[in-house]
Amino acid sequence: MLTLEAVSADIAGIQVLHGITTTFEQGATIAIVGRNGAGKTTLLRLIMGFIPRHGGRVSLEGRDLSVVPARTRASLGIGYAPEDRGMFPTFTVEENLRFPCEVIGMARPAVDGRLAETLSIVPELEPMLGRSGAALSGGQGKMAALGRAIMAGSRMVLLDEPFQGLAPVLAQQYSQSLQRLHAARPQLCVVITESNRGLLKDIPTRTLALERGEVKPDPGEGASRRI
Repeated sequence: MLTLEAVSADIAGIQVLHGITTTFEQGATIAIVGRNGAGKTTLLRLIMGFIPRHGGRVSLEGRDLSVVPARTRASLGIGYAPEDRGMFPTFTVEENLRFPCEVIGMARPAVDGRLAETLSIVPELEPMLGRSGAALSGGQGKMAALGRAIMAGSRMVLLDEPFQGLAPVLAQQYSQSLQRLHAARPQLCVVITESNRGLLKDIPTRTLALERGEVKPDPGEGASRRI
């Protein structure tokens, strides 16, 4: 599905990713684990087009993403929930959820249908719909960011450090939402980054270990299971 071939990236002249080669398969839930500073966020931002690559190739079902501007990558069916949530504070939660679909020109009935499906996957969002994006707690913001990523992500959803800082109850709700997401969209590829492997439990089907911007053999690979 999504393929990275010898991909490298720099930030402020410092090389962060070093020749990453891997494939994210359709229908898989893939964990990218590594310490802070390993390059996990940079890898997701590169896929979204927010950081230029300096060598290598990123392709989605054979299409070179270097010719697709960052502002239109959501139109390819890629949803993204950044670590800092990135909610628009002056928008309501519902407006935040609808926004990526409206930007790519989806018709109103299609957006309505996508919203109804998203609320069935993340039901905790329904009582928040009328709230301002600025009125959410950190954990609520992460749930809303998940919902927004689901709204856009018909092929792929990228979740950056989603469990960090979540209270146990919210972490359980988040995991349950991922289970419902897999049931609703079994062909969807979900990529989750985490510094603490223990927070993921049995969620991933495959684990990719990242160390100093390079893919390393993962000693816990055998423990990965489908959600």
